[in-house]
Amino acid sequence: MSPILLAILAALSFALGSVLQQRGTLQTSAPEGDPRFLAEILRKPVWLLGGSLQIFGWVFQAAALERGSLIVVQSLCALSLVFALPLGVWLTDQHVGRRSVIGACTTLAGIMILVVIGQPQGGSTAPTATAWVATVLIIGLLMLVLARLAGRRRGRASAALFATAAGLGYAFQAAVTKVFVAQLGYGIAAILSSWATYALIVSALAGFALQQSALKTGFLAPAMAASNASTLATSVLLGVTLFGESVASGQERLMPGIMGLIVAVVGVVLLASPEDTQRLAAPG
Repeated sequence: MSPILLAILAALSFALGSVLQQRGTLQTSAPEGDPRFLAEILRKPVWLLGGSLQIFGWVFQAAALERGSLIVVQSLCALSLVFALPLGVWLTDQHVGRRSVIGACTTLAGIMILVVIGQPQGGSTAPTATAWVATVLIIGLLMLVLARLAGRRRGRASAALFATAAGLGYAFQAAVTKVFVAQLGYGIAAILSSWATYALIVSALAGFALQQSALKTGFLAPAMAASNASTLATSVLLGVTLFGESVASGQERLMPGIMGLIVAVVGVVLLASPEDTQRLAAPG
């Protein structure tokens, strides 16, 4: 199966999983900002179903990353935001206005320009230990700062900040996944002795806690948009700096590739607009 198809399947799984998980988080009794809701959601069947779909999404994503470029795979996974909006309307009565629809179409167009016209290419360089350490320190610090700021806010602003931090974690998780999948063919001993295994677990748990905190606010579009925007932008940076990937396959495709990336980011910003995003109330 091609990495493009696998990435699209991952985006669909992530989208449906996020919508179901949001429904589960809003069924908890702990108020917004109270971390005790993280224990409550584990007893919500709808949240567990959403979590299962997220795991399937990661499996599809990992298979795509094994075969393809980090930039291409993460760009296509960003389509989970586009898929999540109609699913949110259908399953959780989420309001989606005109600007959200325009944002979704803009995001889709930007990603298609980046992937189809820009044709990003995979790199051939293996990240050095120094590069990984620097990446961990920078991303970890940014996630802590954003989470601290989010804890001091409420509503839409809190959703965006928590989700931005989660997106940084997801981008790092995807980069580590490229290393992790390479270890699978060497047996359980190689997996348990690899730093990538533990980095993957920590980044997944951190991203999980931050994204659930974003969904708990009840604002699906800002939570999904901020997460996808930061994941996409950070993944492109990691693809270029860590793995030596390029945004475009040639000089003549460089400008369309960069423009596609910019258009995609503009689309997710439109999706986070306060004009069209309303808070989803807890199910009665």
